[in-house]
Amino acid sequence: MPAVRIIPCLDVDGGRVVKGVNFKGLKDVGDPVELAERYGAGGADELTFLDIGASSGNRETLYDVVKKTAEQVFIPLTVGGGVRTADDVDRLLRAGADKASINTAAIARPEVIGEIVDRFGSQVLVLSADVRRGDTASGYEVTTHGGKRGTGLDALEWVREAQERGVGEVLLNSMDADGTKEGFDLELIRDVRPHIAVPLIASGGAGKLEHFAPAVRAGADAVLAASVFHYGTFTIADVKDALRSEGIEVR
Repeated sequence: MPAVRIIPCLDVDGGRVVKGVNFKGLKDVGDPVELAERYGAGGADELTFLDIGASSGNRETLYDVVKKTAEQVFIPLTVGGGVRTADDVDRLLRAGADKASINTAAIARPEVIGEIVDRFGSQVLVLSADVRRGDTASGYEVTTHGGKRGTGLDALEWVREAQERGVGEVLLNSMDADGTKEGFDLELIRDVRPHIAVPLIASGGAGKLEHFAPAVRAGADAVLAASVFHYGTFTIADVKDALRSEGIEVR
């Protein structure tokens, strides 16, 4: 297994980093460029920016933030939220992003995955899947619009289809675990893992250092967290030390 990546996530709304619980009750936690610099210096392997408002009004702000961040931070930067077309990906890459993350637009029109991959390669495209337990064949449903809308789409079928269409990674966001700090959704990770061969990034629920190793053992290639880093609960170096102590290779 390749070395596990530790990825801080910056949920950006109106140019500020915010954090909530189960995608609700958002609070301002800081300036995205300052936080990105701190994480870059602190040993993060990558950074993920998600424009959770994703409204047209915030898009210009996000391109500006991406540009400023890319000038200060020298690790891979994934940006998502409001990515609808290959031209959107082109703009993000020109602003300094290394990868683009897509969710709502891919569910609305799955062909866009192929259009982006044909133009830029699968390595630039991450499928962001906001998943909750629901009334589908697998018991998992994919949501859109920042978790606000159910789709009735089976999550396991969807990640499999997205991989077939060419996505290079899957960012698996557990809505049930998001912000709870009670641990990653291990059942969800285990259930998704056999359906995809591309790297799987686990997101949602990190609260203690001992939460990370079980997520990796469940099948995650990378672990993503937000509030524990934003609020200084522990550092990226602490997470890497905890994983090493469990015999897990980190970067």
